Amino acid sequence: MTQLEVSDRPASPQAAAFAADYEAAAHWAGIRLLDERKIVRVVGDDRATFFHGMCSADVKSAQPGSVLPALILTEHAHVIADLFIWITADALLLDVEAESWDRARAHLERLLVADDVEFETETNLCVLDIEGPRAIDAARLLAGDPASSLMEWRFVIAGEIFVANLPRLGGPAISVLAPSGQVDSALKKVLATVPNSRLVGAEALDAIRVENGIARIGVDTLDKTLALEARLDRAISFSKGCYVGQETIERATARGALKKRMLGLKFSDARVPDLGAVVTLAGKEVGRVSSVAKSPRIGAIGLAILHHSSWAAGTEVSVESSCGIEKAIVSELPFARG
Repeated sequence: MTQLEVSDRPASPQAAAFAADYEAAAHWAGIRLLDERKIVRVVGDDRATFFHGMCSADVKSAQPGSVLPALILTEHAHVIADLFIWITADALLLDVEAESWDRARAHLERLLVADDVEFETETNLCVLDIEGPRAIDAARLLAGDPASSLMEWRFVIAGEIFVANLPRLGGPAISVLAPSGQVDSALKKVLATVPNSRLVGAEALDAIRVENGIARIGVDTLDKTLALEARLDRAISFSKGCYVGQETIERATARGALKKRMLGLKFSDARVPDLGAVVTLAGKEVGRVSSVAKSPRIGAIGLAILHHSSWAAGTEVSVESSCGIEKAIVSELPFARG
């Protein structure tokens, strides 16, 4: 079969749907209900003080209307969970993956002694992610004019709906917390009003996440992964006081002691390798592929936490998986826009 015959094949329905989803999320407004996430309300007089000491974000200095990216760490700065903390006047709302919350809660409760702090799961609140440059139009539609000038990491409340300018995957986006009974009407309103908006699948959003070099906990990290190795700097306050894991963070920052960190890989083959594929340089293993995506903008790409010997952008490495051995080029993150 000739190359022309291959390229002339019509795209499969799945490929066409992915392309349309990516176009919406990258250039317009791609909407997804994040049903893998849960909202946990933290109440009690000691909530801010307790969480300030338990996570990497500066909770005590945050004002109502702020959203803080944060990490729950072990004392050795290994990542247990990442989350977004929505600061309200009377509570902290934890926006967290349901799968990691059980581990995080068990860790927190071991350290909860006499503090006035309670965790309440919000069973009625849903999380919507709207990705793309036109997401701000959806924010204005749902929350009125105050949402038009929202700075990053800030939110407004309209009735029972919370709307934040939250770059969840590293690009322009808003997040919406809405009661389950209002989700359908909110979706219909946005889809009917915001040009080229559409409901999108997880694959397109994951491609944007990989392009922007945003690690996913439990995918790009293991139990012993350090926060700085996964480039989770946006969730770390380097000026706040003592918190669990701070000593290791400070030591690695001050001494430049990191031996590994996450970088991008541009694969030479149009196919992406298996997750866990071994990355080698000069015959020695330097890391393993943790995330992959077929980016319409860049091509076949991935993420891997690599040994410092392979950090230089442009380094050619080998990737060994069930697909065989292929070459890849190490890229700084986020991937450069062509």
